Amino acid sequence: MPRKEQGWVTFQTSEEERKILEEFCQHSQRTKTEILRELVRGLHKSSSSPQPLPTTQEKVETQTFEMEIISQKKPLKVSSRNVLKGVVKRVTTGTVNTEVTLEIVHKVELTSIITKVSAEELELFEGTEAYAVIKSNDIVIAKD
Repeated sequence: MPRKEQGWVTFQTSEEERKILEEFCQHSQRTKTEILRELVRGLHKSSSSPQPLPTTQEKVETQTFEMEIISQKKPLKVSSRNVLKGVVKRVTTGTVNTEVTLEIVHKVELTSIITKVSAEELELFEGTEAYAVIKSNDIVIAKD
């Protein structure tokens, strides 16, 4: 069965466009497919009246703007039912990973090792509120 019939979409991009997409994927820790699907799903929310085709510079600006919208914070939704709010007590940053300790209640602490990039994106530092999301034997750190 041809790729088109399987749901594949193939298109050409400039080197600059690929670089923008790859940098955004790296920053958001999501795949190109995830990013492009989210952009396509957002199209139905756009105005139904046709718009004039943008210039190359406008395309880059629009693409950057759309990516900024995607990266904005959304309400936290998780399947785990064990979500404990706490205050960050310690952040120990390593080369790749960061160890984050939350105080859930007085003298009750939970520690999780997450990626350095995740800790930076969550803007975790001592005194900030965050959540310990416990699923089976994993503790995940989240923030509003």
